[in-house]
Amino acid sequence: MDRVQLVSETLDKYEKYVNPSLARLFRFMGLATVEWQADGSIIRDIDGKEYIDCLGGYGVFSLGHRHPKVVEAVKRQLELMPLSSKVLLDKPMADLAELLAEITPGDLTYSFIVNSGAEAVEGALKLARVHTGRAKVVSAINSFHGKTFGALSATGRDLFREPFQPLLSGFTHIPYGNVEALEMAVDADTAAIILEPIQGEGGIIVPPDEYLPAARAIASHYGAMLICDEVQTGLGRTGKMFAVDYSAVVPDIITTAKALGGGVMPVGAFTARPEVWQKYIDAPFLHTSTFGGNPLACAAAIAAIQVVRDEELAERAAESGAYLIGALKQLAKAYPEVISEVRGRGLMIGMDLTKEGTGGFLMAELINHGILVAYTLNNPKVIRIEPPLAIEQELVDKVIAAFTDAIKLAADMIEDL
Repeated sequence: MDRVQLVSETLDKYEKYVNPSLARLFRFMGLATVEWQADGSIIRDIDGKEYIDCLGGYGVFSLGHRHPKVVEAVKRQLELMPLSSKVLLDKPMADLAELLAEITPGDLTYSFIVNSGAEAVEGALKLARVHTGRAKVVSAINSFHGKTFGALSATGRDLFREPFQPLLSGFTHIPYGNVEALEMAVDADTAAIILEPIQGEGGIIVPPDEYLPAARAIASHYGAMLICDEVQTGLGRTGKMFAVDYSAVVPDIITTAKALGGGVMPVGAFTARPEVWQKYIDAPFLHTSTFGGNPLACAAAIAAIQVVRDEELAERAAESGAYLIGALKQLAKAYPEVISEVRGRGLMIGMDLTKEGTGGFLMAELINHGILVAYTLNNPKVIRIEPPLAIEQELVDKVIAAFTDAIKLAADMIEDL
């Protein structure tokens, strides 16, 4: 099958069997090609054209694509036992739980391994309710915690919530980063406060320094659980192992996923303090998952954590992120008619544009330059930049050059309007 036929057939199958709107979107964005192979920070399409991956699977590819140590770990486990019997002891799951206890803050100890970030959030919400015996959950406007029913109930974007109403009852949404709003919303009936340490899909929103410590104090005062959703921020993305480390805050429950699979396997987890886990100790089958904690996914996660540690990826993200954010902020100063703000931590960066329509234009131009980016789900004005944490300096400079060219064109376009 030649290239033209392969692309045509793939688009045709999207239209007939996946979603015709997605097929139209791919064509409109100039993405009528098929991804074929990837290594490190580079994705190649069916024609061999190279793209620097600055989207990173929305945070999945923190280690880059096909990191050899993760691939090798999965291959080894595949030769032994890909899935668990669920009857005998599962060593990879036990080893992963031990590692999560080591790397998560404070006395977070017990983990339940799942298959995705949304599942991790579901499990965290269930644990908070069963531990406290309460039903009320406080979340943030513009938050994103997933799209399953419980996670969607916590997610703070009406666009995603409204078509599925009524969702779970007891969820309250308040402005993010506002301590006074938290104080007013939380009371003795609150089971949990669930927050992203940095809002990802909300537009890469970094809260004030006092926000998470205040949330910790408010939760403790009322006996509510503080759940920190680190699905996108965790495992080095922000320049520290976890984004809560910037505030020295220890949540009662933390969720991880995305980068946990090393860019090779889907896996997530929720991890909690010992006293919070007591109901699951008393009744260990209250929460179960057929595929959660499977040996293949756990082998990938163990290798991923080891790579993050051994290659000092959090530190590298902090260094590369400071350099990249600095360069993009200079662009913002030069082109204030295009960029209103550049913000973020480590290699979790958001470029806030002055006009919503500019996002699609910039994406298309950057793709032409061989740079893959996308805007955030809750805010189309914000271009997210999340490359692998070990991205080479040479590639960072190429990204900056491509952004410079694309933003110049966007400025010219705005001037002509």
